[in-house]
Amino acid sequence: MFKLTVCLLTFNSSRLLSDVLTPLMKIADEVIIADSGSTDETINISRRFGIEPVYNKFQTHGQQMNYAITLASHDWVFCMDSDEILDDKTVSYLLALKSGESPEAGQSWRISRYWFVLGEQVRTIYPVSSPDFPVRLFNRQQAKFNDRPVDDQVTGYSHSSVIPGFVRHDTFYNLHEVFNKLNSYTTRLVANKDITPSLTRGIFSAIGAFFKWYLFSGAWRTGRVGLVTGIYATFYSFLKYFKAWYKKGQEHKKARKESSATTSSARVSRQD
Repeated sequence: MFKLTVCLLTFNSSRLLSDVLTPLMKIADEVIIADSGSTDETINISRRFGIEPVYNKFQTHGQQMNYAITLASHDWVFCMDSDEILDDKTVSYLLALKSGESPEAGQSWRISRYWFVLGEQVRTIYPVSSPDFPVRLFNRQQAKFNDRPVDDQVTGYSHSSVIPGFVRHDTFYNLHEVFNKLNSYTTRLVANKDITPSLTRGIFSAIGAFFKWYLFSGAWRTGRVGLVTGIYATFYSFLKYFKAWYKKGQEHKKARKESSATTSSARVSRQD
């Protein structure tokens, strides 16, 4: 038998937080909520469950999860986002797992996560298919999240098993959220990763993404929601190159201004 700390990330998560916390409280011996500055009812809802969130400035998802993990009292941690809801089958599996012998430190478990966009279940959402199976239960002495700016993953474990069940990932719940995350993810990617600054590559990448993630994936069959996921993939593929191109132009412009200022200063000095 082993004890489990649930690590949950929140930011203005009041929409689903009660639904997320209710099943988590059944499996948790401890709950750590790392909040990145919520201004809605997130803090009050957490307190109603007897949890006092801890503020930490958000840098990347992986960094925030690793911060929450450091606060855990137990080595076995179960890491969740505030738009992921466990079903009864997942909860039952985890309760049975906890009641058995303590596993070896290199073991980890993956949740069965099904994606929902605008309230409807989808087969794909760039860059993953649904369901996907991210590692979420592991020993913090053995594993942690990596530093990828987007789509981070747990590393350091030696083997993994899939938890049966249906974890609802209720993301992109309205069009504003779709385009907000599109902008946020691509900005974070360009800021933290070396992306080729090329408009041409961006255009061809966008065309390829449209064919792969809208036409070939069959998303077109699902009507408006499929079109949204296709547009998301297309714009994501283009914007990461476009933003890198724009960033490089701004850097060159700044460098020219600094060079011009240095030259002018040198001329003044010679005149003196």
